[in-house]
Amino acid sequence: MSLTSTSSPSAIKLLVVDIDGTIAGKANKVSESVKAAIACVQSQGIQVAVATGRMYRSALRFHREIASELPLIAYQGAWIQDPITGKIHQHRPVTRQLTEQLLDYFEQPELRHQLSVHFYIDDQLYVRQITRETKVYAKRSGITPIEVGDLRNTLDREPTKILALCDDTAIIDNLLTNLRQKYTPQELYLTKSVATFFEAANPFVNKGTAVRYLAEEMLGLQPENVMTIGDNFNDLEMLTYAGVGVAMGDAPDGVKAIAQWVAPTVEEDGVAIAINKFILS
Repeated sequence: MSLTSTSSPSAIKLLVVDIDGTIAGKANKVSESVKAAIACVQSQGIQVAVATGRMYRSALRFHREIASELPLIAYQGAWIQDPITGKIHQHRPVTRQLTEQLLDYFEQPELRHQLSVHFYIDDQLYVRQITRETKVYAKRSGITPIEVGDLRNTLDREPTKILALCDDTAIIDNLLTNLRQKYTPQELYLTKSVATFFEAANPFVNKGTAVRYLAEEMLGLQPENVMTIGDNFNDLEMLTYAGVGVAMGDAPDGVKAIAQWVAPTVEEDGVAIAINKFILS
């Protein structure tokens, strides 16, 4: 795809990257090529930030690996924290009422045994039971899940995010379709971060609004000064916001369609190639 934005490489002052499927592939780490390209960007005085659906604790090592000096955008933007100072700039959880409604929906007889449900509270992961899907998720995330049986027992505090996992992508697609009919965008932010993950968050949350906060409120920049790179539907808002929005080569077609350029895949170091094309060239 050709770049249609009016942004020029010299206009970019902030680069924001997703983690999974963008800077981290199957090996769950950042390649030397991508790290080198990001270091070159930073040497030119351009800030680099991470925006992810991951937990803050799970994303922290990637933030450090690319030597970001900006707050870390976690949980699709529901949690924005500066790892250097410890300051939490933003935390927007899901209300208890809506959380209970979602849990009731997930526990319908036809869904209960199909879904692994995760609640994220105070940057801890709580689960009804530790399923095979939860074990795979926990291993990649580097997080130890806390098994509680009835998740309602955790709701003395409101969750930052709610996740339903299922290896059957058709079930996740139906979940997203049905719950988008049940709830308006003013009630809940609903998305998929990968084909097997359904995610629900506060309605004021998405990566686009979080990147706007970093760019405009913290750094005094405009959209044309921002480049974002992502690979899935939870990246749509930040790709749309930025002057340069780049989708990864193995992103779903709906994500590629709104991007201004499609990079090679994560396994082909697509982020490094995109950085060279739009910033370092």
